[in-house]
Amino acid sequence: AGLRVGLVPTMGYFHEGHLALMRRARELADRVVVSLFVNPTQFGPGEDLDRYPRDLERDRALAEETGVDLLFAPSVEEIYPPGASTFVEVEGGLTAGLCGASRPGHFRGVATVVAKLFNIVQPDLAVFGEKDFQQLQVIRRMVRDLHIPVEIVGHPIVREPDGLAMSSRNSYLSAQERASALALFRALELAKKMVGMGVTRASEVRRAMEEAILAHPSTRIDYIFIGDPETLAETEAIGPGSLVALAVWVGRTRLIDNMRMEI
Repeated sequence: AGLRVGLVPTMGYFHEGHLALMRRARELADRVVVSLFVNPTQFGPGEDLDRYPRDLERDRALAEETGVDLLFAPSVEEIYPPGASTFVEVEGGLTAGLCGASRPGHFRGVATVVAKLFNIVQPDLAVFGEKDFQQLQVIRRMVRDLHIPVEIVGHPIVREPDGLAMSSRNSYLSAQERASALALFRALELAKKMVGMGVTRASEVRRAMEEAILAHPSTRIDYIFIGDPETLAETEAIGPGSLVALAVWVGRTRLIDNMRMEI
């Protein structure tokens, strides 16, 4: 019918961050499809695939209230038919560091399932959150390299009033861990403040961020990345638009966040 179709790929257990992506897709498209699929191939051994939060009926109601036209919630067998042996992998610097270093195979699973969703839904555009910044860049590269005719739209991070980036995994946190989880946003704000005061050495900013994070109980740093947002290559000099991204364990929960620096 010549209508523009927007896709919002998700793993469900919707929060305001997801709903913001859906509303953005509604602004840009005539029809909005939301996929809800907890993708097993992007989880590694010992990760939280089995305990990842799920509530299909709640998600269905929220999607409908937000103006979604179609909720696509396939089974694992639909996405990965028996004997499936084809995968999509973005190689090189975009997947080597950050979450790619600590979660081997993660982005292979992400690229594969997103390629499948694009083939099934045939959208004109797809909206992804910038909280998963590395994922967003991987999808952009995949679409470019494979000539997939889908426009990729990034949406700014949606935060709680105290700054914590919204995430389905926040539901894992105890009250004490929820307080400690603010370490991520506070460390990013500290980096922004230091850069605003003229500090441009990444090593100096990283040390200050590490101290600030580890001052909170139950925290363990996976990585702090400072570098180029397009190539995801680390740099020692912080310039306009440099990306600061981090992953931190709070208790048994791994959280990520990021912020662009302004000079």
